Amino acid sequence: RYSLFYKHLKNIEENEGGLDKFSESYKTFGVNQFVDGGIYCKEWAPGAAAVFLAGDFNGWDPFSHPYKKMEYGKWELFIPPGKDGYPPVPHGSKLKVVIRAQNGELLYRISPWARYVVRDEDKVNYDWVHWSPPQSYIHKHPSPKRLKSLRIYESHVGIASPEGKVASYKNFTYNVLPRIKDLGYNCVQLMAIMEHAYYASFGYQVTSFFAASSRYGTPDDLKEMIDVAHSMGISVLLDVVHSHASKNSEDGLNKFDGTDSCFFHSGPKGNHELWDSRLFDYANWEVLRFLLSNLRMWIEDYRFDGFRFDGVTSMLYHHHGIGTGFSGDYNEYFGLHVDEDALCYLMLANHMINSLHPECITIAEDVSGMPALCRPVAEGGGGFDYRLAMAIPDKWIQIIKELKDEDWNMGNIVHTLTNRRYKEKYIAYAESHDQALVGDKTLAFRLMDAEMYTNMSVLSPLTSVIDRGIQLHKMIRLITHALGGESYLNFMGNEFGHPEWLDFPRKGNNESYHYARRQFNLTEDHLLRYRFLNTFDRDMNKLEERFGWLASPPAFVSEKHESNKVIAFERAGLIFIFNFHPYQSYVDYRVVIWHSSLIVVFKYKLLLDSDAAEYGGHQRLDHNTEYFSEEYPHNYRPNSLMV
Repeated sequence: RYSLFYKHLKNIEENEGGLDKFSESYKTFGVNQFVDGGIYCKEWAPGAAAVFLAGDFNGWDPFSHPYKKMEYGKWELFIPPGKDGYPPVPHGSKLKVVIRAQNGELLYRISPWARYVVRDEDKVNYDWVHWSPPQSYIHKHPSPKRLKSLRIYESHVGIASPEGKVASYKNFTYNVLPRIKDLGYNCVQLMAIMEHAYYASFGYQVTSFFAASSRYGTPDDLKEMIDVAHSMGISVLLDVVHSHASKNSEDGLNKFDGTDSCFFHSGPKGNHELWDSRLFDYANWEVLRFLLSNLRMWIEDYRFDGFRFDGVTSMLYHHHGIGTGFSGDYNEYFGLHVDEDALCYLMLANHMINSLHPECITIAEDVSGMPALCRPVAEGGGGFDYRLAMAIPDKWIQIIKELKDEDWNMGNIVHTLTNRRYKEKYIAYAESHDQALVGDKTLAFRLMDAEMYTNMSVLSPLTSVIDRGIQLHKMIRLITHALGGESYLNFMGNEFGHPEWLDFPRKGNNESYHYARRQFNLTEDHLLRYRFLNTFDRDMNKLEERFGWLASPPAFVSEKHESNKVIAFERAGLIFIFNFHPYQSYVDYRVVIWHSSLIVVFKYKLLLDSDAAEYGGHQRLDHNTEYFSEEYPHNYRPNSLMV
């Protein structure tokens, strides 16, 4: 793998002047305006017989501005500035690339490199709009330094409002970012930013890779949003989709030059049978240029601080993970079933990002557990910084769905939370957007279900269902946060147990926005119990910010007691103790402390208590109590304390 990566890197250096220049192609491809007002246009359309540019600027004459054919399927066009020095293609005017296919058919296409596309309410397809404002947004604040403890707030701009509508970048900037900051998250991961024609695809059917979605506002609105996040010390990651692309041809990449290949594999190899989408040909030189340039544009133009790569499992294997289970056997990760070209692209992408922008972070969404995916490229690894611990939310769902409380297996919980490769960083999460979608259930909804509609008011009796749900919701999130990885992720709204599910407007729900929103107002009503969960989530993050357990070595687990239902571990100098027993409390319970010798007696105090009143608990612990270590052997360690 490293040999293939090095071969690509060497070819890029010899033929393109290096990876820096190669990935800078976003500045020359598409339609770009020069300082003197001239317009330079460049496209890659290897299957085209001829290429033209048409639009408002030439009265939509499809033949008046032909491109010149260059080597390797490239086409170029230069339009000089007007006599008055003004650009011939005004800012805000509509454009199309006109492709004459080999069969003579004229195809009106959006440039794959288009920076801004919009859809009028009365139209089905998107239109390409030339975006070249006289004064673009100027960033005022530097990007935050690379974070050691990453606390990620997974977000979708369009649903980030209690109102039943598509919310805006401006709304997110001024109403949601302050909330994220207050909750103690230091990183926002933005979904559905790359333009996608179908809103209900959650942004995973991308049509225009270089365009920020116009349904939320303008490119400058997004730049301002990121700049304001940076002013708060919040890093911003883009959920980037390079694993596949929408099948749309009128306003997407599909059949751009009239062939079924171009950016994709031709034939069945170029189609994902479950996602109904097109698959990139990662061995193609121009596809590598397109995807690498795409990453660089998002970093340099918008100031994103890194990426969460979606669908990495699909990229890594020719079978795309369809109908395949992964047990951890190394034969599953090495062989002819692995798509080495796709893996090499990921290595190139991470190498480029790390070389040009070392402060940026990359995350892999891989369910297979590919070894060394999060080790440096120089070691033959994939080069990612983090991978998602995707087994953890599945485990919590399985436990809650299938087991009675008294049957919860402490050893199995600990195993799932700690089962990760040494020195590969994992992002732990109890639930993400996947669990919030219609057809699935959030943890809160699984725990409390229909009673969330009637018994979340403090004026109503605290039923056993609501009591159990609130307490387990806090405990599950804290143990996942503290034991499950080197970073933590939460999907917006789930921190306070957002009721119901997430469903975008579509024919199946009469185009309703009722479930495509986040009811943040629920946490502001002091008569509702949602504020307890919200406050606990905030204080949990603030405690991590203070002690940094995510950046600390893995925890030392001292106890996983099956009959007592107790889990205890130590990390970052803190002792975490969880009692999952459904009805049994303990007095004078002895737990291990890690220190092997007691030259001094250590004093411990209670820092976070899920049973505290402000978190909807029963106040059964005295927060003024001090706990002292003693030289008393317990669980094969020489020292312990009583709680």
